Parts: sequence; structure tokens; C-alpha cells
Amino acid sequence: MNELDASIRIAESLSETRHEVSIDIPNPVFTLNGVSVYYGEYEAIRDVSLDIAQGEITAFIGPSGCGKSTLLRSFNRMNDLIVGARITGRLAYHGTDLYGPEVDPIEVRRRIGMVFQKPNVFPKSIYDNVAYGPRVNKTKGNLDDLVEESLTRAALWDEVKDNLKKSAYALSGGQQQRLVIARCIAVRPEVILMDEPCASLDPIATAKIEDLMHELAGDYTIVIVTHNMQQAARVSDRTAFFTAEVDDAGERHGRLIEYGPTRQLFSAPVDQRTEDYISGRFG
Repeated sequence: MNELDASIRIAESLSETRHEVSIDIPNPVFTLNGVSVYYGEYEAIRDVSLDIAQGEITAFIGPSGCGKSTLLRSFNRMNDLIVGARITGRLAYHGTDLYGPEVDPIEVRRRIGMVFQKPNVFPKSIYDNVAYGPRVNKTKGNLDDLVEESLTRAALWDEVKDNLKKSAYALSGGQQQRLVIARCIAVRPEVILMDEPCASLDPIATAKIEDLMHELAGDYTIVIVTHNMQQAARVSDRTAFFTAEVDDAGERHGRLIEYGPTRQLFSAPVDQRTEDYISGRFG
């Protein structure tokens, strides 16, 4: 794929002026051009254009109802499972339109894994949770080795290696979330999407998940939705700030306001709304 200069469009400011930020992201994993996501006739998020860099952690921040999770689920076509959901614009994965007629959504979800807010462990043993995906995909090789490798990469092996036959429900919430990450890793994805992965965890478990994200970055491209701005600042390389705007009919639509390197966005935001949100003046 040719190198792309990602022109990241910043939404119109309240004064009707517009800021433009150009971010050079060579060979992006995802390229979004004018992406909007609808539930029926309702436009949940409007006209998003941005690129996601390979081997980095990108954070989506913003107030509730601004479409962060809706956009994230579009990256692996999870919204396909919602009746009436549809997307307009172009969302490309390594240059291929993810919503093209020839694209298999099941294969998309194998390559682009997802971790949800609440750990969604299966009612199976710890071992069988990790082995489930490789078995379904008929992955070749030694399954025991793959389970150990995945649990090790998820920083969980030493805690569970003597109890692999126990139910996954016996684990703590933080351990369950790391088990879900191990299960995701086991099918060898390129991208891991994380939708508020620490929202239900205590500070100690949250710190372990954040450490794990740092360890996985580079080998995987990670996109995380978080309400925790401190978390975004700690873990991400780039941050996108979204907000919800109300149209003349009184409907709220998510909009991308600003996108850039995390340190720059938090220390010197371009848009006043970004600064207001980060400083706690709204949202």
C-alpha cells in the first residue's frame, strides 16, 4: 500500500471556523474517509475521517453519547449484528474496503479482535476459553503451546498455570479481562479493539491491563475507547476527541473534533472544545 498523508478533518467549531491538522501516518492500518454510522434513520456519528497507525495505541475519548463505541465497533463489523445499523463513507483496512461485497465479516473479526467493557468469559475452563478460537479456526500446531503462549502474553500464565481446568468464572474480574485478551491473542489477530476494558476493574487490575497494553503495543495495533482521560494520556500514542452536537431538530450526533499525538492533544489542543473537555469545563 502506498504511503498516505492523513488529512485529519476537525469538525466545525461553534464559531463556524474550521481547523485542519495534517498527520503523516505511513501505511495506516485503517483509513476512514467521511464515515457515518446510522441506526435506522438516526445518524449516531457523522463524517469521520482519520487514519489509525500500525503498531500504536490510539485512544478515543469524549463524553457519553458521542459515538466512540459505535465507531469502534465499525472497525470489525460488530455493528452488522444490530438490526438497522449501516455505514456510509469508506472504512478501509490496509486499503481494502471493509464493507465491500467480497469481504467476509467473520474473517474481519478474526483479524480484528475485540475486548468489551465487561469480561465476557465463556462458561468453560480457563484452558478451553483460550483454546476455543483456535479450535473453531482449525489452527495448526500444538494447542497446549498456543494456550500457554497466549496466557503468557496476557500476563496471566503464572497465575493460572496450575488451574487450567478450573472454570473461568473462578477468576477475579481483572483476571477474567486478561483471559479475554489471551483468548483474543490466541487467534493471532493484527488489531485489538478495546471498549472501556477497565471500566469495571479496580485500580490494581486497571494498572495490570494498562501494563499489558504497553507490552502488546508494537506487536498489535490497539484502539481503545475510554472515558478516563488519565488512562488515555498514560497508554496511547495518539488520541481522538469526539463530542456530541445537537442539530436543528434536537438530535445528537457524534463528531470528531480533534485528532493528534496524545502529548500534543493534551498539552496544546487546537480546538477550544478539546481544551474545555480535558480541563473539565464540560463533558
